[in-house]
Amino acid sequence: MSRPELVDLGAPLEPGVLPQKMHAFTVRQERFGEPQKSWRREVIAVPDIGPKDVLIYVMATGINYNNVWAGLGFPVDVIADRQRKGEPEDFHAGGSDCSGIVWAVGAQVDDVKVGDEVVVHSGWWEPDDPWVLAGKDPMLAPSVRIWGYQTNYGSYCQFARVQSHQCQPRPQHLSWEQSACYLLCASTAYRMLMGWPPHTVEKDDVVLVWGAAGGLGSMALQITRAQGGRPVAVISDDDKRQFCLDQGAVGVINRNNFDHWGPMPDTASKEWGQWAKGARAFGKAIWDELGERKNPKIVFEHPGEATLPTSDFVCDTGGMVVICAGTTGYNVTMDLRYHWMMQKRFQGSHLSNDDQAAAVNRMMIDRLIDPCLSATYSFDQIGHAHQLMHDNKHPYGNMACLVNATEEGQGAK
Repeated sequence: MSRPELVDLGAPLEPGVLPQKMHAFTVRQERFGEPQKSWRREVIAVPDIGPKDVLIYVMATGINYNNVWAGLGFPVDVIADRQRKGEPEDFHAGGSDCSGIVWAVGAQVDDVKVGDEVVVHSGWWEPDDPWVLAGKDPMLAPSVRIWGYQTNYGSYCQFARVQSHQCQPRPQHLSWEQSACYLLCASTAYRMLMGWPPHTVEKDDVVLVWGAAGGLGSMALQITRAQGGRPVAVISDDDKRQFCLDQGAVGVINRNNFDHWGPMPDTASKEWGQWAKGARAFGKAIWDELGERKNPKIVFEHPGEATLPTSDFVCDTGGMVVICAGTTGYNVTMDLRYHWMMQKRFQGSHLSNDDQAAAVNRMMIDRLIDPCLSATYSFDQIGHAHQLMHDNKHPYGNMACLVNATEEGQGAK
């Protein structure tokens, strides 16, 4: 079968027919900087696939903060990192969330077939990794990477290269753009809340959710609610209050009503007393929202440096602070007296494995959670969408951009 040179976005194709080249949004090292500058549309070659890979004809893509970092070249130059591993490309074609159609499959693929409509989770690992072959959690394997950030040919391409195990069935009641925007955040939130027994959400458990109006936080609110828990949302703007209540929050706290954020002062200093007063006031705000003196069993963290001292302070005896990022910084301070004496757990968490992605995707298919898509942009606005995220001016919930889909609302059945 002949391969056309290049096909325009949205142009009809027969399943399995691949052009030689494709449209993609890329970053190059000489363009590192703010997203509006660093992300540019280019024509690149359609990649070859390995025996366990598939090519996805991307209908729409989600937008995530990891590719803000990719565009900045900070904290990691993902291009240089891959080149050190022997990969030849001098560009990064990113994107870690998508919906689309399986268009070509590798010789050893038997779990999806050409024509399947899928969403893609972003956990990637070497198929021959001994840890994975031993049946252990792949997300703890030495070879694990974030697809579309630490790997190339992500969802900002007409044809994305993924491993077949990443594919999950697409919820048919959602449009292409709704399907594209949720799985990275949802699967990350699910692992944080359900992946670290015995600290999993159970009926009536209080869960404190930072950044509750964002893509990750809105998923955490809904997952907690679906499991019977009681999420308390933390926001930075009272305009976000109703959104959080709509996603299942039983209470909402504006962090700007407090001023003790940042690294915790030395416990021997007079400043510590003032900090502790602020932390206790924040804890009381949780009680006020709940209507009872009950502390969070789980604190869902990602700001890190500015908030972690308080998160650990207010966490319940025997509870867990679980964290997946450090958006305010990476240095950690906390009062260990309250940590060890009250036997709390501080747990790092990252993305999800196949089982966790499948579980949260089933929740979406069963309509227990919603993708919280707040804005959809065109393919040529990929840089703009990242700039909004970089500047913290993006809408609530999640964003998406169309790729091969020609207009919003397509795909829902």
